[in-house]
Amino acid sequence: MSVRDLADYPWDAVAPFRERAAQHPQGLVDLSIGSPVDPTPELIRRALAEATDAHAYPQTVGTPALREAIVDWYARRRGVPDLRVDNVLPTIGSKELVALLPTLLGLGEGDIVVHPRVAYPTYDVGARVAGATPFAADDPAEWPEGAKLIWINTPGNPDGRTWTVDQLSAAVSRARELGATLASDECYAELGWDGPWATEPIPSILDPRVTGGSRANLLSVYSLSKQSNLAGYRAAFVAGCERVVGELLTARKHLGLMPPAPVQHAMAVALRDDEHVRTQKELYRARRDTLRPALEAAGFRIDGSEAGLYLWATEGRDAWESMSRLAELGILAGPGPFYGEHSAAHVRLALTAPSERVDEGARRLRGAL
Repeated sequence: MSVRDLADYPWDAVAPFRERAAQHPQGLVDLSIGSPVDPTPELIRRALAEATDAHAYPQTVGTPALREAIVDWYARRRGVPDLRVDNVLPTIGSKELVALLPTLLGLGEGDIVVHPRVAYPTYDVGARVAGATPFAADDPAEWPEGAKLIWINTPGNPDGRTWTVDQLSAAVSRARELGATLASDECYAELGWDGPWATEPIPSILDPRVTGGSRANLLSVYSLSKQSNLAGYRAAFVAGCERVVGELLTARKHLGLMPPAPVQHAMAVALRDDEHVRTQKELYRARRDTLRPALEAAGFRIDGSEAGLYLWATEGRDAWESMSRLAELGILAGPGPFYGEHSAAHVRLALTAPSERVDEGARRLRGAL
């Protein structure tokens, strides 16, 4: 298929529910899309402003300062101490890389791209645009012969599933049996809440405990959109296998896929400061601690959601019925069917609304008893 064959953007189907929710006397509580609402930290905005004399073309490979900052960040925050600058590459947000990776790797007809059963739809779209075949499976034992690219998402969007070191190791072993590239989308890794992730760092696919000493055909994808409120900057990066990163660099040079120079400077500053990340996480924690018990009191069960930016909720009924019920309360959620055929009874609620709106939504949910 080509980009001309893509279906309408799925969020258009939410418009009637948005209209209904917006009619609530106390206004709309929009928990549907995980777009940050909190301010971009001042030190990052200042860094962006300092770099606005950007008269030359930016470097596709990234500035030396940015590449070193990415390497240092993996060592400091992700338990990956042995990267070099040739293992990392900045990208224009993470969604473009997710969508383009099958194409950039040269995949096409007859190749299989594996992605999670409950998943952000861009994994599927990227496979189809390249002419490859998407295949939904979570268990490495079910990953098929012919798989050339395998996506995992930890913590997951929308369900918050988070892979342990042992589970990641099993995934790496199976991918190596298949000769496939294994790409781990780790954009929510700073947002652990429950179980071991309340106290332990969420592991990366590049963790030495996982790799067995070899990063061959392994990629970690990360974004600063959520942890640093940089969604509007389109600031992300990929790290891992030097050979694959080098191939991506060559392709991206030809295609002109380079983050703007001021953004690269701001990214380097953001990656070297951990305090603003801790502050933002506490904002999300407070919203989560308000919203989760209110949903449960209103009859929803929260599945997964031990990490990440969302609550994955079900009433045990069709997701569109739950969407309608929530809309009557003036609350807009994301419908589970957008994330695959295996989530027809779930809705996704984001923690990115202003705290006042989250409080209002919780009040309405408790009042619905």
